[in-house]
Amino acid sequence: MSETGYKRTKYAKRRKKPKKLINIIFSQKTTIILLLLLQFAFILVTFGSLSGHYTYLRVIFTTMSVVLAILILNTPQNPAYKLAWIIPLMALPAFTTVVYILLNNQPTKRRIKRMYAKKCSETRVLLKTDKALMKRLRQNDPELFKLARYVDGSGGYPAYEARETVYFRSGEEKFPVLAKKLREARTFIFFEYFIVDDGEMWGEIMDILIERAKAGVEIRFLCDGMGSMFTLPARDLKALRAAGVKCHIFNKFVPMISTIQNNRDHRKIVVIDGNTAFSGGINIADEYINRIRRFGYWKDTGIMITGEAVWNFTVMFLQLWEIISGDCADYQRYRPSAEQTGEKKGYVIPFADSPLDNENVGKLVYLHMINSARRYLYITTPYFIPDNEIMTALELASKSGVDVRIIMPGIQDKRYIKYLNESYYRELIEIGVKVYEYEPGFIHAKSFLADGTDAVVGTINLDYRSLYLHFECAAYMHETGCIGAIERDMRDMFRDKCRRIKMEDVQRLSFFSRFASVILRIIAPLL
Repeated sequence: MSETGYKRTKYAKRRKKPKKLINIIFSQKTTIILLLLLQFAFILVTFGSLSGHYTYLRVIFTTMSVVLAILILNTPQNPAYKLAWIIPLMALPAFTTVVYILLNNQPTKRRIKRMYAKKCSETRVLLKTDKALMKRLRQNDPELFKLARYVDGSGGYPAYEARETVYFRSGEEKFPVLAKKLREARTFIFFEYFIVDDGEMWGEIMDILIERAKAGVEIRFLCDGMGSMFTLPARDLKALRAAGVKCHIFNKFVPMISTIQNNRDHRKIVVIDGNTAFSGGINIADEYINRIRRFGYWKDTGIMITGEAVWNFTVMFLQLWEIISGDCADYQRYRPSAEQTGEKKGYVIPFADSPLDNENVGKLVYLHMINSARRYLYITTPYFIPDNEIMTALELASKSGVDVRIIMPGIQDKRYIKYLNESYYRELIEIGVKVYEYEPGFIHAKSFLADGTDAVVGTINLDYRSLYLHFECAAYMHETGCIGAIERDMRDMFRDKCRRIKMEDVQRLSFFSRFASVILRIIAPLL
């Protein structure tokens, strides 16, 4: 019997095996990398073959690059993102102009953007604002009222009185609860993840999904085309479909130069019977539950909510599902049941963020957290690559007397990200922010906690990809039942598991680390 209380079958017994060299050489991943390199090589060779007309081409492309630079400067984009294009335009005008035009002239992205806007508009009527609740907030908590009005009016997701909210300090805590709830599903399961990786965790979940599908439960499975491209075996999708599970891949990765490949589905959502939802940073892979160790101990967090607020997660899942599948769903079938159990305590706002509109909901919710903190603000993030607005807000909070602390990984999963994270240490320390590294290993959690009353747990990193390019989701919570557990987890990490970074640590960073960070900071918005 497994820790979730049921007998494992062939899927749940599976262990991920290391790949042989020959399999790596002839793998799909290697093929795609080679095809992308060939495209860049083709562009370079084309320019080389036209070298005989260098004088004329130089005038043409220099003119084009100047025009393009003016257009970029006048777009409503983040200033750092603009700068990341302007610098290569100055250095390599011809090559950068061609690459920029190829990347940004994509009919597919425009079509999906129109579809997404239409779908959100059509379903907006389903996410009705509780006017009585908003009136109470306006009278009793003006700060929360302002945030709720923004997320509802501009983001499209209303606030709710919270019922049960459960915080998971790790993947090991979340997994057995998730498995138990999946096995208890009676009507439907919506399952959406960025990474689904072959191994014990996925094998056990797959076993449950197949068993529930055969029992008549409607199951919709959605995963990202890049996050799961090299990790989810095709045979598993075949087995799921054979059992009756509806499966789709979001934005299948194709080896073509295109900005649409930047827009990944980074969300982690499970909705069960309309009454229970899971989210947070935990993907479906064995390192997330520490069955395998890749970068020391893998620290992550998750959230489970029940009650009326689950409806926000249900709608955000179906919106994306309809765009990818072309299906038309009867949303009313998936509403939370009329009879809800559990005492109401606090408020919760589940919300999504999309790169296909001009509303940076995740970023603005984070800014609200920073600006509204009065005593302390604790942040955990694996990737700290903030824009100027977030750095300015952190500076104002810290210099105003707020105890601002940020936890980043002690062991990073990507070397270049480590250099980028370290490049902000000096600035953060100089403005009074306390910087910590999680010593046991890699912290993948994306959590904010302010004053012991407000928290955000979700999928949104403090980097350009999460804030501007990815589909993301999170739950904002105010005085809910799990706030105390979040605070205890944060304080436990500060006390026993983190090392505070001092200015002398920054001064000891190697020359290569400092040099790499200077270069990487320039192109960070494009990474």
